[in-house]
Amino acid sequence: MTLSKRSIYIISVVILTIALDQISKFWVRINVAAGSQSEIIGQFFTLHNVENEGAFLGMGSELNETLRVILLLILPIVVLGFVLRYIFKDKTLDNWSIFAFSSIIGGGLGNVYDRIIYGSVTDFWHIDLGGPLRTGIFNMADLSVTTGMIILVFVSFKKKKKVAK
Repeated sequence: MTLSKRSIYIISVVILTIALDQISKFWVRINVAAGSQSEIIGQFFTLHNVENEGAFLGMGSELNETLRVILLLILPIVVLGFVLRYIFKDKTLDNWSIFAFSSIIGGGLGNVYDRIIYGSVTDFWHIDLGGPLRTGIFNMADLSVTTGMIILVFVSFKKKKKVAK
């Protein structure tokens, strides 16, 4: 079976996203003391080493083990599988959409891997530009998922603009 350039592109983005995520988390686990906080650019950009047993901003960490496994492991794997199947099958997707979906899949799989292997997800970056311009503590997988979602929003607006013309 020969893989198309499109399939190689999808697989490459997913694998690269997982690799960058796992390498960065490995580096943080080895080099940054658990629970610590270091300034990178003053208080605006800080480096941490926090284990998150939940999902976004720790949501779900208080759930019982069965619900946590269903909502944070099984459901994401099923959804990511469907998204992967979708991007392989829908030949009308543009390169930006393929990149965005592949980044989301890679980021999602990076965090799922952590939950399976470590029982939690290592988060380490925090941005605080004041007021509402502040993040929770996040990692490369979160950044990949968020970037993918932002790209999809822009692509969607671009497509709607073309249809309106």
